[in-house]
Amino acid sequence: MNHAQSAYGLWTLVVFNSAIFIMFAYSFFKPTNARDWRTFSAFSAFIVALFVEMYGFPLTIYLLSGWLQTKYPGLDILTHDAGHLWSTLLGEKGDPHFGLLHIASYVFLGYGFYLLSTAWNVLYHAQRRHSLATAGPYARIRHPQYVAFVLILLGFLLQWPTLLTLLMFPILLVMYGRLAVTEEAEMRIQFGPVFERYAERTPRFFPHRRKPSINS
Repeated sequence: MNHAQSAYGLWTLVVFNSAIFIMFAYSFFKPTNARDWRTFSAFSAFIVALFVEMYGFPLTIYLLSGWLQTKYPGLDILTHDAGHLWSTLLGEKGDPHFGLLHIASYVFLGYGFYLLSTAWNVLYHAQRRHSLATAGPYARIRHPQYVAFVLILLGFLLQWPTLLTLLMFPILLVMYGRLAVTEEAEMRIQFGPVFERYAERTPRFFPHRRKPSINS
């Protein structure tokens, strides 16, 4: 019981961590309309659900406790380390914070927030000029901000998977995909042939592989 009390029920940490990540994302995304707020709200719900299970109440661990104790009889499911389910399922030994997937999660999170910040800066200046954003990450893909959100979500899933966030993830993917299509329809109306030419040379989510230079 002492393990459970020390690992979970830390609601101050739930509130603090949720607020930090949500405000950090907000500072870069800056939602301005109903569509932006739907996107940001869905992301925020994912973050809250994640930290509730990470520090508050480990719903996934309790639901899987019978199977986990049968499969891994020596596992203390009430410790915080047990919440790193990928580490447990892959049979990793030692501190899960130094596992390969956990380190990969930091890469996804770091690059995701970097991409979100860079994309917002380009979009902000383009909107002030009433022009189409085509510089920076927008020169490689048409929706870098949505890709950034997905990278951040993937980073958290690699770090601390839960049944709820695993369920939410594909729903968020569909949501972001539909929002991207809606946004493009608006851009076609606003910018016409300029957007069409941009869309022809720039992929929606996945950048083209850079072709090697003939002189290289």
